[in-house]
Amino acid sequence: MRLPRVQGSCPVRRLQVWRALSYAALILLAVIYLAPVIWMALTSLKSPYEATAMPPTLLPARVTVESYEALARSGSQAPVLRWLLNSVLSAVAHALLVLATAAPAAYALARMEFRGKRLVLAAVLATLFVPPILFLPANYLIVRSLGWLDSLPALVVPPAASAFGVLFLRQFFLGFPRELEEAAALDGATRLQVLWKIVLPLSKPALATLAVLSVLSNWNDFLWPIYVLFNPEKLTLSPGLALLQAAHSTDYALVAAGAVVASVPILAVFIAAQRYVIEGVARTGLKG
Repeated sequence: MRLPRVQGSCPVRRLQVWRALSYAALILLAVIYLAPVIWMALTSLKSPYEATAMPPTLLPARVTVESYEALARSGSQAPVLRWLLNSVLSAVAHALLVLATAAPAAYALARMEFRGKRLVLAAVLATLFVPPILFLPANYLIVRSLGWLDSLPALVVPPAASAFGVLFLRQFFLGFPRELEEAAALDGATRLQVLWKIVLPLSKPALATLAVLSVLSNWNDFLWPIYVLFNPEKLTLSPGLALLQAAHSTDYALVAAGAVVASVPILAVFIAAQRYVIEGVARTGLKG
């Protein structure tokens, strides 16, 4: 006896195959992205000799934390805890400055009408296509003329002018309900009060996303700190860990341990703000 053919079974099967292929592709990408991180973590648990053995081994033959102990004992030669504190201060200050400068500019470009608005928007957009390294000489001359060299302001103020932050928040503000702003304006609120009391409190996902991205950018910045910081104790983690590499030989287990220490805080920040980041990216559409 033949069973009746179920209508629409082929599309369902194709959908299942497509979904399986999508999951397989995502798992493959996840493995590709996580492989260096896993390799770094495993290398930090090897002895210095095993970390440089040929052929290399994936799993440590003997798990040891002597690289972390050496990192803690490095003292003045490699003040990792001091670099970690400098990185935290720099990343937090940088994120706050980016939010403080990008939010008003983004709101003005999203809601206010003024002469030259399109030209300003085009200029902000154009700066995204300029390689950041081209801004280094000009930023260095400005910082030097202000007497900020070898200080925290030199590290956080120039990179705070974020064109990406302005455009990112502008896209979010374009989708913000105008009715709320108009109701506040009818109650006598000024533009600044509307921004501060209405728009920003309801824009936490976008602000959190931009803050996390700013922290990541500052945390991983290597070039700008070595331009403006000269005292080794004032370095951040990225350039500081480079000092762990000797001229003729490198203790890769020690370097991997330093990289793990540098990764833990930034990973904790991302996990803590993950819900806001996903919501912020989802709500920041392409409306323009």
